[in-house]
Order: sequence, then structure tokens, then C-alpha cells
Amino acid sequence: MKTTIHRADSRGFANHGWLQSSHTFSFAGYYNPDRIHFGALRVLNDDTVKGGMGFGAHPHDNMEIVSIPLSGALEHRDTTGRHKIINQHDVQIMSAGSGIEHSEFNASKTEPVKFLQIWLFPKKRDVAPRYDQQTFEPADRHNRLQVVVSPEGTGEGLPMNQDAWFSLGNFDKGQSFTYSPKKEGNGLYLFVIGGTVTAGGENLGPRDAIAVEDYAQLDVTTSEDAQLLLMDVPMLA
Repeated sequence: MKTTIHRADSRGFANHGWLQSSHTFSFAGYYNPDRIHFGALRVLNDDTVKGGMGFGAHPHDNMEIVSIPLSGALEHRDTTGRHKIINQHDVQIMSAGSGIEHSEFNASKTEPVKFLQIWLFPKKRDVAPRYDQQTFEPADRHNRLQVVVSPEGTGEGLPMNQDAWFSLGNFDKGQSFTYSPKKEGNGLYLFVIGGTVTAGGENLGPRDAIAVEDYAQLDVTTSEDAQLLLMDVPMLA
């Protein structure tokens, strides 16, 4: 098993006034040759947007884009004519495919929105753009993992154009679980949204992460109440 630790304070950081963003991987003005991607996982941005502000219309293509609000809500518009509000406990996925433009704004004029935006390289290129959104009950991930994204056709959570699984879990202090890859050869990126855990013998705090390759299982124990995001992704050449 090969593990790499990414500490919260090692991430790139950008403060644009209306936007504060921490970048796990190289993005925009942050470049780290050792942090380009982890397998198919290309972007993990931890964003806070002020009330009434947001990202104007901009294009994407051939990228799987997942947004997970942690507090507050996002307002989404795109060139398919779709107009949605993405609330806390919702997960959104957009297959940019052959090309799409979208905008994301804070749905509140006064309160900040905090969210994770995650990009993965797709399995198939130039597919028709697609959008999906679903509400996931927090009670269904209490002391267990709740699959919120999975490959097309598997029927768990939202469909992704990639052999990847995303799982959320809210665990009480002192809980333990073992995670094994969903597909042979996949790696795991465990991101601690809140709380503290021990994973693979490493102590991880809020916004720390562990990247795991060439493994059969990963043992995780919570040192205090913890909120986790696990991303099971192909390891691309």
C-alpha cells in the first residue's frame, strides 16, 4: 500500500475578496508539479463565496464536475436552459462532455455558501452534456458510508461518466470501518471535511486527506465525531 498525506495547510489558497478557495491540486494561479491530479481526480476546491456573488457563465468540456454544498446553497444555470438551486445535503453532477457553459452563484444575497467542487477526467470523451442532482438524507450516512456518485448503470446515487464512486459518512467518535476498492486497481482519496480520524496509521484533522494506491483495504477509526468524503477513482497512467 502506498499512501500520501495532503495536509489542509499545504493546499494552494486564493483570496479574491468575494471568493476564498483552497486548492488541493494545481488550479488557476496555484501550481505544484507534485499536485497535478490523483488518478482521475483532477480538482478538489474548497470554496467560500460571499452572499450575492459567484462565478459568471464560463465553458467546460470533457470533465465530470461534482458540487457538494457544505452550508448555504448554490444557484446553477447552464446553456441547456437548466436553472436549479443546490442546497446543503444535495449533490450535483455535471458531465460537461462535448461542451457546456454554466454559472454558479450564491443563492443568498447575505449569507456565505461553502461548497466542494470536484473535477474528474471522464471515461468517455465528447458525450452529450448531462446534469443530475439529488438530495441525500444525512441520517442514511450516520456511522456508515452513503454512496452519492457511482459509474453509469450501477444505480447507486448519481451517475458518473467514470469508474468512480463517491461516498459520504458522518461518524461518531470511536467508530471504525474498513474500506476496500470498488474496482480492482482503483485508488482512494479520503478527505476529512470535519473532525479527526486515524486512517492507514496516520492522524488526520479537518480538511486533511490521505491518497491511497495499491491497497486491499484501508482501516479508518474516528478520534472524534467526523464528516468524511471518500473518492474511489481509477489510477490513470
